[in-house]
Amino acid sequence: MSSHQKSSQAALALAALGVVYGDIGTSPLYAFKEAFAHGMEANQTNVLASISAFFWAILLIAALKYVWFILKFDNQGEGGVLALMARAKESAEHQHRGLTVVMALGIFAAGLFYADSFITPAISVLSAVEGLSIVSKSFEHYVVPITVAIIIGLFAIQRYGTQKIGGLLFGPVMIVWFATLGGLGIMSIAQNPEILQAINPYYAVHFAITHPGLAFILLSAVFLALTGGEALFADMGHFGAKPIRMAWYGVVWPGLVLNYFGQGALVLRHPAAVENPFYFLAPEWGLVFLVVLATFATVIASQATIAGAYSMTLQAARLNLLPRVSVMHTSDTEQGQIYMPFVNGLMLIGVLLLVVGFGSSSALAAAYGLAVSGTMLITTGMVLYLLHTTKSKARGAMLIVFALFAVLEIGFVASNISKLAHGGWLPLSLGILFFIILHTWQRGQAYLAKERTDNSLPMKTFLKMPMDSVAQVEGTAVYLTSDLSVVPSALMHNLKHYKVLHATNVFLVVKSLNVPYVQPSERVRVQMVADKMYTVEMAFGFREQPLVVPVLQGIQHDGLSFDEMSTTYFTSNSKLVDGVGRFNRWQFGVFNTMYKQAASANDYFGLPPNRTVQLGAQVAL
Repeated sequence: MSSHQKSSQAALALAALGVVYGDIGTSPLYAFKEAFAHGMEANQTNVLASISAFFWAILLIAALKYVWFILKFDNQGEGGVLALMARAKESAEHQHRGLTVVMALGIFAAGLFYADSFITPAISVLSAVEGLSIVSKSFEHYVVPITVAIIIGLFAIQRYGTQKIGGLLFGPVMIVWFATLGGLGIMSIAQNPEILQAINPYYAVHFAITHPGLAFILLSAVFLALTGGEALFADMGHFGAKPIRMAWYGVVWPGLVLNYFGQGALVLRHPAAVENPFYFLAPEWGLVFLVVLATFATVIASQATIAGAYSMTLQAARLNLLPRVSVMHTSDTEQGQIYMPFVNGLMLIGVLLLVVGFGSSSALAAAYGLAVSGTMLITTGMVLYLLHTTKSKARGAMLIVFALFAVLEIGFVASNISKLAHGGWLPLSLGILFFIILHTWQRGQAYLAKERTDNSLPMKTFLKMPMDSVAQVEGTAVYLTSDLSVVPSALMHNLKHYKVLHATNVFLVVKSLNVPYVQPSERVRVQMVADKMYTVEMAFGFREQPLVVPVLQGIQHDGLSFDEMSTTYFTSNSKLVDGVGRFNRWQFGVFNTMYKQAASANDYFGLPPNRTVQLGAQVAL
């Protein structure tokens, strides 16, 4: 590898610290103290068992499952549960089995991801600001108001984009953060080196055998140290697998492990420090600096979560799981730098309600783990499905490895479900709510397509009809449609009301494929179906912006051209009425509300407003 490539990989690894590892990197603020928040005594046996469980969970789930194995299951370089679902869906369609289950699990995992997106900023910023109460008890009453102010400021700056400040600040701040985590841990370990015995898995296993009830509860606290695992996979498209691995093994893993061992050593010395072992690690003179640094780190973690929610929403819309969404691009050079006003406002309201409603990171901790553990288990299940439906030399060994991961993650899910009454109901309820919304939209779109098809003229019939009596006007008409087998309703309106036909007519269907990006050579397919009539099939990946005009203007086909001033684009806008009974009343209300909120086809496909005509129709569902 050349020196230039090495420096590029290092730069990406630094950037990954500020985006990928914000969530898991701030878990030492609250994870270890939760191990003793439910009545477990802070004695030597329990501390060694807890630290041993933390160490081996991070090794097995974060370091091995995600950083080493899961990053291999990308979808043409893209990661995340929806990218994995798209790949599993393609395999299910090919195998003709499991498609319904794959789609249901993928949609539910997306719902749990959204639940996690609400909880992460709330618990992260709260846990950091709570350090003020360690500085002085008089600050206790200001923790929630300060947290609210920080979160409002964070969401307010989203419209301006975070590329510049992120590139210059996020990575370096996280370097300082992980160095501080490791440094504090080393100083504490040096005073009680016997904590290093916890590297031996015997302590965790023996504790699980002799105290199964406490071990079951401990699992939910241990899982809090793994909550950023899904981000490793979701953000691989931005950085690539190698920089993510470089950042993990070189910076993140050492910092986390040293800090958890340091917290364990502190509690061995001073059992009362279990109240907030992270902040009690710091010397008194450095406490204010640590609070400020932790606040910056949690803001960065929250920023990564917000960006992830934007990305997930965009992918879901392009996979037809959500309506078309309004997107503002905040960078002239980076397509991934986006802002979604509606999503931003909804997240702000949700996060503020969580902060005010729960009031502390400990109260939110019970709600936190279920969403992420559920998503992790579904990710493992989809990988097992892919392994089962594909052939490779290492298939057998990989099936065994991921089956073991699944067993461990079932334990995490079960442990988090035990906290259902203490906050675990929240992510589960949000996950179910988002599942209903996404599933209702998907069903409604299928019903809408069927209703349009049943009430449209077949294209084959139309092409055989004589057109000699129909007046022609100069220019090219592009009719956007979702089904090339039927005549677009906009064209039927044109013939019915205006009784004219353009000299050249193009029927355009835009497809979103189950891959992140489409090769330019596979972007468009043109076919002449009659004299001066053409079908154009255009394909985009779910990570691409479907701008159709530049693609059309690049088409080279005999007799077909798209002059800017002589091309008119026609779209249809349906008005929905409840009359056929495909939906019950509340389902129709949900779908109709979402349908009305969808971004217009003009904006979504980048059509020129002064050359676009929109014609309406009424559709009963």
